[in-house]
Amino acid sequence: MASVGFIGVGKLGQACAEMVAEVHDVVGYDVNPVEPENFTMSDTLEGAVKGQDIVFIAVPTPHDPQYDGKAPTSHLPNKDFDYGLVKQVLSEVNAVATKDQLVVLISTVLPGTTRREFIDLIPNARFVYNPYLIAMGTVKWDMVNPEMVMIGTEDGSETGDALELVDFYKTIMQNEPRYIIGTWDETECIKVFYNTFISAKVSLVNMIQDVAEKSGNINAELVCDALATSDRRIMGPGYMKPGMGDGGACHPRDNIALRYMAEKLDLGYDLFDAVMLSREKQAENMAKSLMDFAGDWHPTTRITIPSMPIIIVGKAYKPLVEYETGSSSMLVGHYIEKAGFELHYYDEKTGDIPPQDVLDNPAVYLLAHNPGITYGDQLDTVPGWYNGEHSVTDCDTALTVATGNGTELNFAPDSIIVDPWRKTPDINGVTVIHYGNSRGK
Repeated sequence: MASVGFIGVGKLGQACAEMVAEVHDVVGYDVNPVEPENFTMSDTLEGAVKGQDIVFIAVPTPHDPQYDGKAPTSHLPNKDFDYGLVKQVLSEVNAVATKDQLVVLISTVLPGTTRREFIDLIPNARFVYNPYLIAMGTVKWDMVNPEMVMIGTEDGSETGDALELVDFYKTIMQNEPRYIIGTWDETECIKVFYNTFISAKVSLVNMIQDVAEKSGNINAELVCDALATSDRRIMGPGYMKPGMGDGGACHPRDNIALRYMAEKLDLGYDLFDAVMLSREKQAENMAKSLMDFAGDWHPTTRITIPSMPIIIVGKAYKPLVEYETGSSSMLVGHYIEKAGFELHYYDEKTGDIPPQDVLDNPAVYLLAHNPGITYGDQLDTVPGWYNGEHSVTDCDTALTVATGNGTELNFAPDSIIVDPWRKTPDINGVTVIHYGNSRGK
């Protein structure tokens, strides 16, 4: 049995503390009167902290009341959560805590907040960020039957404090959840984007409802049931690998056409426009990173002067095909060419091979294609895949498959490889950048 302190025993914290108290000794503290079912309350914060093995902080991170969603908010200025109460409590806990204690914050915050706002306030204790997936009405059940338990440490270490917290949760869980351990920042991301995925799903299915009402002859229930049981790409793990943008002859053009539909039906909103804008801005962001690597920054002129060519490996919209329609590689290339940088594509399927003198000198390479990620367990059925000579595993480790045809890629010394799939191993003489992995930055 562990001794546990719970700071913030409100509408969510009390229910969580009561579930913990079914197994462990809990002392709670709150500024408001609370009558818990099975644990004691302290009159002071110090009384709930001193001597406890683990101290949970469950105070709110509210928005301004006008942002609560009961009235329109889309016209209001963007606004972060209010972290004032969390910072106050962390400072007060730090005044009485010791390194023998694990302080665990479960409040929802935006990515980067812990590292920027909180950690300097709690130097006297060990600190973990551990947000919950709980909802009003089912808090107690959610607490001990979570889909996953998210644990954030400074460097994402799975030992030490993280392991101690995993062992603690195993004593109270009624299911066998996944334990996801990452940095503070990664854990903050998982929590807020988990919620945002739900918001996006609700908006999408209710958009189908609006289209049904305005267009006619559509039962939104039938449409959504068909989509809900599509567990390969839509509801499953498909398309959950960050990398290159959506492409092909279908997806981008469908969104463009649906923008027209949203306007014609007068839905009053256009999610499709946001999807297409994000696709373009994500490609532009990637292009800017490539140009930063390929250029020299001049502080006087405040512009980047090209110093190396950029080679995009994979021009078609996906590996092992020759079709360029909807190519996200070419969308990235558009911004590179627009900025005046030298650009080449390397894709035997489309007939693009850079000149030999370009390949013999340092360049910035974008590995846009990865057949293993694109095709997964279908790869061996794709025509042209080495005539069955290579496995899916080769795609994750061998640079010889980057072109999709098994061509050996030899990189000149001092080249830079940018891999948005984060699979390329270290290579002597060149710099490998795992785009999208900013740990340590």
